[in-house]
Amino acid sequence: MNITLIGGGRIAEALLGGLIAAGREAGTLTVVEPSSERAAALEKRYGVRATTVAADGLAGADIAVVAVKPDVVDAVLPAIAAAGTGLVVTVAAGVPISRYEAVLPAGTAVVRVMPNTAMLVGRSMSGVSGGSAATPENVALVGELLGTVGKVLVVPESKLDAVTALSGSGPAYLFLVAEAMIDAGVDLGLTRDQAATLATETIAGAGALMVETSSSPTELRAGVTSPGGTTAAAVRELEKNGLRPAFYAATRACAERSAELGGR
Repeated sequence: MNITLIGGGRIAEALLGGLIAAGREAGTLTVVEPSSERAAALEKRYGVRATTVAADGLAGADIAVVAVKPDVVDAVLPAIAAAGTGLVVTVAAGVPISRYEAVLPAGTAVVRVMPNTAMLVGRSMSGVSGGSAATPENVALVGELLGTVGKVLVVPESKLDAVTALSGSGPAYLFLVAEAMIDAGVDLGLTRDQAATLATETIAGAGALMVETSSSPTELRAGVTSPGGTTAAAVRELEKNGLRPAFYAATRACAERSAELGGR
């Protein structure tokens, strides 16, 4: 099965690296990247074939992965349509499946993916939705491919704006929390390096607890929060200053913007 990635940016490279690490032969992978320097670098680093010409890269492809910026999607679709690739996977944020199906030959299976930047370290949480011609087998295959760089959740496309709000943009929320914790630590007298180490390792450890134990976030928080203790005092201030309403508002704004970018 030959896979062509259209676009050679960070997300495409992360998927490329994950596929190769999972045992896929480099000879079955092609990257289409307009920058000849970037194309050459990817070819040398991973042993894949790289080209600057879409038609060349799509020749013989069983799967085309659209990994370009949303405003470039319309420019690459004609080449995919001309190649007649049977399965098209898109990781372009906000672009609905209908945009692809309007240009691609009838019957082309389109599967839309909303990954996040943790794909770069093999820990992405991706939402996956199939188009009108995508079979359960198509969706399962895409899930298997994305499973090389993280976890996958299959949802209807109507839920992808919500997926974007939670997992697609979610890493930025936690980076912002980390920034705030670091600044607070500095204000309490720690050096910035000390505060950064404490904050980032604490967030990483808390994330591991949520993933690797059977306890819910509520149960885990309760386990740290002794009645009348230090954590209870801190949580009271976070709640009083509107932590939950802020996240409700932020995720809703994100979902609405995602829909807007998709022309909905």
